[in-house]
Amino acid sequence: MEKQDHIKMHSYPGMVAIVGVRNAEGTNFMAAGWHSYLSIDPPMYGVAIGRKRFTYELINKNKAFTINFLPFEEVAFIQYSGSVTGSGANKVIDYNQKWYEANGGFPLLQRAYLAYECEVQQVVPTGDHDWIVGKITACHYDSNLFKGNGLPDFSKLHIPLYLGRSNYLKLDDSTQSYDNFHRNNNKKS
Repeated sequence: MEKQDHIKMHSYPGMVAIVGVRNAEGTNFMAAGWHSYLSIDPPMYGVAIGRKRFTYELINKNKAFTINFLPFEEVAFIQYSGSVTGSGANKVIDYNQKWYEANGGFPLLQRAYLAYECEVQQVVPTGDHDWIVGKITACHYDSNLFKGNGLPDFSKLHIPLYLGRSNYLKLDDSTQSYDNFHRNNNKKS
C-alpha cells in the first residue's frame, strides 16, 4: 500500500438508521449512516448528526429522538430521507410513510422492523458532526422477523446495507453466514 493524499472514509457497508423527532414544529425523519449501540446497562444509542441539519435543530429543542430500522423494500425512502431537508419537505407525505406517536410523543415508522425511543443524555462535538447520545427508554420490534436466538430471520427480513454514494446491498437468506461458511470449509478438510 502507498500513502494517499485523500482520506478514504471506509466504514461501509453498514446499516442506515432513520432518526425520528417530533415537537411543536412537526415530525421529521432523517437517514443516518453513522450510529452505534453504546451501552447495555443502561441501554444507550448514539448517532452522528451535522449541526446544520434540521433534525439536529429539532433534537436540541426536544431532547428526544427515535432510531428506526427499515427493511430493504424501503430503500428509496431511506435515501430520500437523508438527501432532502425536513425544513422544506414533508418526507412522510412525499413517500407515504405511515408513522405513529408512542408514549411521550416519540415518532415511530410503522414499516420499521425495530425501533428505539431515546432521551438525549449527552451531545459530544466531533468535528463537523455532533455525536448525540441517547438513553433507550423503549424498544419496539416485530417478533415475527426474528429467530428465537434474537437474530434476524433473513427468510422474512431483508436488511439494507449502505455502501456509500447512494448504493445499497440487500442482506437476506442468500447471503452466506460465517457459521455456514465455517461448517462447509471444515467438511472439505
